[in-house]
Amino acid sequence: MSVEAVLSRISEIRSQIDTLRGGSAVATAGSSSAGSSAASSSAFADALATATGTTGTGTATAAAGAAATTGTVPATSVDAGAGTIATGSGATGSDVVADAKKYLGVPYVFGGTTTAGMDCSGLVQTVFKDLGVTMPRVVPDQAKMGVEVGSLKDAQPGDLIIPKGEGHVVIYVGDGKVLHAPRPGKDVRIVDNWYSDADIATIRRIVPAQASAPTAATTATSSATDLQTAALLSMMQSGSAA
Repeated sequence: MSVEAVLSRISEIRSQIDTLRGGSAVATAGSSSAGSSAASSSAFADALATATGTTGTGTATAAAGAAATTGTVPATSVDAGAGTIATGSGATGSDVVADAKKYLGVPYVFGGTTTAGMDCSGLVQTVFKDLGVTMPRVVPDQAKMGVEVGSLKDAQPGDLIIPKGEGHVVIYVGDGKVLHAPRPGKDVRIVDNWYSDADIATIRRIVPAQASAPTAATTATSSATDLQTAALLSMMQSGSAA
């Protein structure tokens, strides 16, 4: 099978997939869909050329086409807003806890934000920075970020607990335990939570407690992409055998 015939068949397959996705999805895609089609076609042509031993053209274009097909997007930093949950980084409460545990044993140093030493708010800022979320430096400002959780019974792993006076901040890890940088002479550790609701100024949820379930539209698009990938692989194999 010639490259021209393969590319023609790809165009037909893409038309069928667009039909499966529905007219509204096609309309929303607009010109970016056409660009993705061209990139995908170029990527396949290069892969076919490699499989058949001919000269390929445009490795960078092939990589771009692969990224467009898989839907991967570079991670970016997002601000932790006041009154809203930061969803742009993709991090969840369990990610907060997992990252915070990396700093267990780091000594308390007032004003510190590194593994050489950190204080309570420095620990919080560093953990969220690791996850792509920009947090303020000091407790009173951190106490304004995210959304408020009503009480300890509603707290989820990754939530921040700030006591009255806003002189400290701890990370709730679940099962009645918290992770924090206590005071000079101590190190970052997990302990039983000693605060009651009466002691707490606010509990803040900065990122979602858990990942959201995929929507029906996302599932349909993923299925269509799987069909496209399977078709391209099949055509690549038949093309290399010709």
